[in-house]
Amino acid sequence: MSSAVSVPSPAAYLRRLKPDWLRDPKVWRTEVLAGLVVALALIPEAISFSVITGVDPAIGLFTSFTMAVTIAVVGGRRAMVSAATGAVALVIAPLNREHGMGYLLAGVILAGVFQVALGALGVAKLMRFIPRSVMTGFVNALAVLVFMAQVPEMRNVPWAVYPLIIGGLALLVLLPRISTVVPAPLVSVVVLTLITVGAGIAVPTVGDKGELPSSLPVPGLPHVPLTLGTLTTVAPYAFATALVGLMESLMTAKLVDDITGTPSSKTRESVGQGIANIVTGFFGGMGGCAVIGQTMINVKVSGARTRLSTFLAGAFLLVLCIVLGPVVSGIPMAALVAVMIMVSFTAFDWHSIAPRTLKRMPAGEIAVMVTTVVCVVATHNLAVSVIVGSVAAMVVFAKRVAAFAEVTAVTDPDNATVVYRVTGELFFASSNDLAGRFDYATDPERVVIDLSAAHIWDASSVAALDAIEATYASHGKTVEITGLNAPSARLHGRLTGGLTPGH
Repeated sequence: MSSAVSVPSPAAYLRRLKPDWLRDPKVWRTEVLAGLVVALALIPEAISFSVITGVDPAIGLFTSFTMAVTIAVVGGRRAMVSAATGAVALVIAPLNREHGMGYLLAGVILAGVFQVALGALGVAKLMRFIPRSVMTGFVNALAVLVFMAQVPEMRNVPWAVYPLIIGGLALLVLLPRISTVVPAPLVSVVVLTLITVGAGIAVPTVGDKGELPSSLPVPGLPHVPLTLGTLTTVAPYAFATALVGLMESLMTAKLVDDITGTPSSKTRESVGQGIANIVTGFFGGMGGCAVIGQTMINVKVSGARTRLSTFLAGAFLLVLCIVLGPVVSGIPMAALVAVMIMVSFTAFDWHSIAPRTLKRMPAGEIAVMVTTVVCVVATHNLAVSVIVGSVAAMVVFAKRVAAFAEVTAVTDPDNATVVYRVTGELFFASSNDLAGRFDYATDPERVVIDLSAAHIWDASSVAALDAIEATYASHGKTVEITGLNAPSARLHGRLTGGLTPGH
């Protein structure tokens, strides 16, 4: 008896291959409008980061264009936006100041090569070692930084800036309750621009930040001597840039994973960031990575979920700057400040600081979160801050686990043998005071150390057990270690007797 197998028609098969934004007009509209909003939000920040690096504003804008377009194709996290960032600008800027633009471009390209290599080596897997408290601190700190970046735009400005910002925030809050057909940030920017232009209100505009580019970027090689001296000059900055860029990008990707409830390939994202920086360097850009603020606009505020929004953010950015430069120059900074303030508000994890949450949370994890926030805000160095937070979390964890290591003694009725039962995890934090738990002078001649409820993790624990045996031996007593599980027995057998001089 045969059964018919249903074979999809060629047309049906092609429909399955279409991305979501081609199959669903609503998705297409959302992605296109989100890309436009992100492009507008990228302009002032790209110009500001150009100032930090000491290059023309056009270079920062070209960087955001090439990073966004390239990462949309090769990146691992859909809807995440990469562009020029302050973190990368701070690290790479000394190359431009001390050696010139050619060395900066060489540094960006080499940083991209490092990122591709690190991605291929699986550095993204290290993300699993970043605790949730550090992640929460990272997100909250970035929200604070996004807000702090808007403060200069509200100082020493005409009084009209303040009602414009308030009006923009009101639109951003109220419009989503009425309709989400058009992203609220785009409506807010358009409305405030029409008000200022129509009423002739004199307030700071995007054009005041710097001149927008008037032509397309042209690829080329950095003008540097191809010598070992150039490599040794560029490599330290390039490696630091690679680490900072990967750290910020992978943390942002993890955040978007949590928001969208979808996984992403961190290895592909790492390699993609490297490719994007290599392309950016050859096009004369200053390098970049994932941008938390614009990514939150794209994903959380505008509802984008595909690569199209990221690609269009870069494409629209170039079109806005080159074709619609005069129009974009007239956008009031107050409109973009309102958008970024809303981004900082929505990005902050308010639940993490709610009194009810703080009462339940262990004090150590609260300390780790606060440490991460303080480090990020104080240094603006995300990589160092995450490392400091992770180290602090490890210390808290080690202290907590070490407290569970216990030693109890039971002496046989004939007083010929004492059995010490050790429970818990034995590692450097718990084994350092292990030797002080034994009564060497008064114990009987035979001592049994039962490790059936313990696990040996490192050389420190083996050395502690060796020291205990040596001390008992000096009192003329013998020690028998029992109950080792297989991994502990292998580690103990390999290291015992060889950790002190003379063995």
